[in-house]
Amino acid sequence: MTAHGRTHGHAEDHGPGRSHGRTDGGEHGHAHGRGRGRGHHHHHHHGERIDSALEGSAEGLRTLWFSFAVLTATTVVQAVIAALSGSVALLGDTVHNATDALTALPLALAFVLGRRAATRRYTYGFGRAEDLAGVFVVLVIAVSAAFAGYEAFLRLLDPQDITHLPAVAAAGLVGFAGNEWVARARIRTGRRIGSAALVADGLHARTDGFTSLAVLLGAGGAALGWRYADPLVGLVITGAILLVLRGAAREIWHRLMDAVDPALVDTAEHALAHVDGVRAVGTVRMRWIGHTLRAETSVEVDPGLTVVQAHAVAVAAEHALLHAVPRLAGASVHIDHPGTAGQDPHAALAHHFAR
Repeated sequence: MTAHGRTHGHAEDHGPGRSHGRTDGGEHGHAHGRGRGRGHHHHHHHGERIDSALEGSAEGLRTLWFSFAVLTATTVVQAVIAALSGSVALLGDTVHNATDALTALPLALAFVLGRRAATRRYTYGFGRAEDLAGVFVVLVIAVSAAFAGYEAFLRLLDPQDITHLPAVAAAGLVGFAGNEWVARARIRTGRRIGSAALVADGLHARTDGFTSLAVLLGAGGAALGWRYADPLVGLVITGAILLVLRGAAREIWHRLMDAVDPALVDTAEHALAHVDGVRAVGTVRMRWIGHTLRAETSVEVDPGLTVVQAHAVAVAAEHALLHAVPRLAGASVHIDHPGTAGQDPHAALAHHFAR
């Protein structure tokens, strides 16, 4: 892209539903390797990229249903023991595990929506539903923190004896095991498919696991006759939940604001710079839509190229990006040139961008 920083003119977009004007999942072949205009005959299937996105959604759904089943079972066990023992620390942990299980439902709905094809109104598809579900997850974490903190504070003002201490300790261990099992599954899947919401939920579950271990401290203090141990542990659990809230909120904020890892931009620029026919690389823009990336960029070419030759450079540039950038579903590549006889090729557009 030139110094004007605009994406206009010829663009090559092979993203979902736009493969050289085809929407039937057909293929387009390029006689080049890694976007260099030469090498082995290499085929990319538009349908492969759609299938990859759908496969990611299906994997996310499987992980979410697994998480829901494990955490629901964990919550039931802890709820029974919390009711019998009167432990406010265990109550807080139980509520948090219950809300964590419930967050699987909006995330599952988001993954289902994300599999729908783009429409004329939702031209980028429905992947953003995943990020909106992440907002819901953050709100649930906030509510559970408030509830756990409130109950612990009340019990601190009016401490009570805790019964069934061995069962309370066992419930803490059950909570840790269930949450860690779920956390590993969510984080592993979320990172593999590029889902910020699923990673955030996994980190949430991991912290829940460690806070479940804190229940053991409350039970140990109560066994020694210290009545304030249980509510103090409840407050510690609340603090841990707030730390998770901070991290999850930051991650979702980045997604909603279209933030990407700068290393991805560096990777894209490096790949474009090594494409035959590209004389300079302009601004590279990327955004996450659900758990797939979209990119927009421009490349400067020789002004003497024919339309067919310039188009071939655009195809090669996108080809290079698809190989270099993980989770990239498609890219729009604008062909630019420096102008001839000292003329600005974008002069006709200048008044639209005047400040």
